Amino acid sequence: MQAGAPTADATRDPTGRGIPSWVLGLVPLLLIIAAVGAFSALDGPGLGERTGPPAEELAIERTTLVPGAIELTVRNDGPDAVSVAQVVVNDAYAGFRGAESPIGRLASEKLVIEHPWNEGEAYSVALVTSSGGTIEHEIPVAVLTPETDASFFGLMALLGIYVGVIPVALGMLWLPWIRRIPPGWLRVVMALTVGLLAFLALDATLEGVELAGEGSQAFGGVALVFLGAAVAYLALTGIGSWLSRHRRARAAAGASGSTLAMLIAVGIGLHNLGEGLAIGTAYATGALALGAFLVVGFALHNTTEGLAIVAPIADAKPSLGRLALLGLVAGAPAVLGAWIGASAFNNSVAAFLFGAGAGAIAQVIVQLAPSLREPGERSLAPRVVGGLLAGLALMFTTGLLVSV
Repeated sequence: MQAGAPTADATRDPTGRGIPSWVLGLVPLLLIIAAVGAFSALDGPGLGERTGPPAEELAIERTTLVPGAIELTVRNDGPDAVSVAQVVVNDAYAGFRGAESPIGRLASEKLVIEHPWNEGEAYSVALVTSSGGTIEHEIPVAVLTPETDASFFGLMALLGIYVGVIPVALGMLWLPWIRRIPPGWLRVVMALTVGLLAFLALDATLEGVELAGEGSQAFGGVALVFLGAAVAYLALTGIGSWLSRHRRARAAAGASGSTLAMLIAVGIGLHNLGEGLAIGTAYATGALALGAFLVVGFALHNTTEGLAIVAPIADAKPSLGRLALLGLVAGAPAVLGAWIGASAFNNSVAAFLFGAGAGAIAQVIVQLAPSLREPGERSLAPRVVGGLLAGLALMFTTGLLVSV
């Protein structure tokens, strides 16, 4: 080294020798926090008084019907505090309790509207604010909200098992047949699997967007769906990489068949969690007809998910315990979703979970896609394309049997 040449440390830190790097990174952050805090404490100096009417927005997150009363859980979705002055039900003023003081930004309150209602009838509720604004809410069909006791949770668990666990387990019975088909037709089955998963991802995204539009927009609205998708996609990418390094099974499309089966089960499980949320909420609000036809429809719709799980492990010999674990990971979240949806449903949380399901499934599709091509080919064979279309058609057809 030549005399007088700067050292490496001096080159990297010419202005702060001896100062730890984390301190240099923390100082600007602290200054930003201090500046924002001072601006807020001084009430925005220089901005002057705001003119015009207040921006009042209330999102109705939950409706509960009890004998002689309608309970609404509302959240302030706007920048200004909101005071509920009057409540109108079907063009008639009604007394109410709750929200005695203004509801602050992002805060929630429960309004108990003292109004007798008749089962099966529709009701239009309007919340009139102190400034004269109106927030309207529709109850298409009035049905008594069931009590969340032990028997209620038992019913939700049974429903989740019927539409989640049992169908997935039945679908996994295709494993012996998959093991006997030639490699070329196995690629067709894998294409069928990708078609099934693609439809599930699209369905979850659409469900999430619809729920996000009905919930509080202050928490992100539709953005929650795509945030959930990004979080699940990145998380499963990391998990898949970790599992691949810790398994010695034969590699397939960048991950072992066993790893892919588990990732598919996780993705389907997240989707079934969102599906359980919808089922539980519909039951609690009386919008779901719990008939045998509907249960059969859900079962047929979800049976194909079991085929998607076992397709990547056609050349493996998993134990019964491993297969049971895959089935539970994919189907059991429907039970949890039904519990949450029936007792503590939140549109924003549900939108995030539906997005997470879509993102998880998309990550699995990326893993499966390379295995669809014939060795040495860049394009897909016609029968593989047919498998993709058959998967989409199968999910669409069975989906027609399900109406919530």
